[in-house]
Amino acid sequence: MPGTWLQTIGVEVEHRRITAGLNYYVPASPYHRLGIHVGPPVNASCRCDGRQHRRVQAHGDIDIVPAGLDGDWEDDADCTILRLWINPGLVRQAARDLEIDPDRLVVEPQFQRRDPKIEHIAWALASGFSPDGPSDRLYSESLARALAVQLVQGASIRQVPSGQTLSSGQKRRLQDFIEANLDQDLSLDELAQVAAISVSHLKALFRRSFGMPAHQYVIHRRVERARQLLDQGKIPLSQIALEAGFAHQSHMARSMKRVLGITPAALARLRR
Repeated sequence: MPGTWLQTIGVEVEHRRITAGLNYYVPASPYHRLGIHVGPPVNASCRCDGRQHRRVQAHGDIDIVPAGLDGDWEDDADCTILRLWINPGLVRQAARDLEIDPDRLVVEPQFQRRDPKIEHIAWALASGFSPDGPSDRLYSESLARALAVQLVQGASIRQVPSGQTLSSGQKRRLQDFIEANLDQDLSLDELAQVAAISVSHLKALFRRSFGMPAHQYVIHRRVERARQLLDQGKIPLSQIALEAGFAHQSHMARSMKRVLGITPAALARLRR
């Protein structure tokens, strides 16, 4: 997916032709996604956020998939989807403009939403994105902001109650992402995108859900990865440190001593 328009106005639009009977897997994205059905009705099935949805998809039906969620879609006839990607930062700014705390809001998945305002804005944006249509940036930016306002004001946004924890899906996605990227320089921004919430919201919910802050959880998982590699006894400590995500061997030693109460060298000697 090209990123030029996402960088300039926060929204990208495309027409996607869907072939009957093919299962389309759409990976998780850092952007909120809207899919508007175009044309005659089709029997449709989708799996998203651990739930299966079967329905007759009619012209104008809108699926809203928050950032961080993947899914599978399948239709029994050829159809066209008007698809939009929306930068969560645009939605957060729209919340601020409406004097709503963006940290108290979360976009939820919706299916077959009927919203003439969203549909009208989407088609206006699609016209602006067409090579044969107008390309006035101010006009496109105003449409993008209007679309973000509709998401904030619509039922796809709910207020977050105090004491809330991460959903099971959010926890699973965070655990999978962290395990797959332990050797990378993880950031709170990345984790917040995976969970599709703000950084400040992530920090509060992560501690409640995992019993420790995100950075401590990552250190514990890196220590566990290093311990597993030590048990295998196939590579030197310096390489284990890098593969487990530590900056260097002494960093691994300090972290392992703090978490397990023993240094990697001592642990390696016990394995002999």
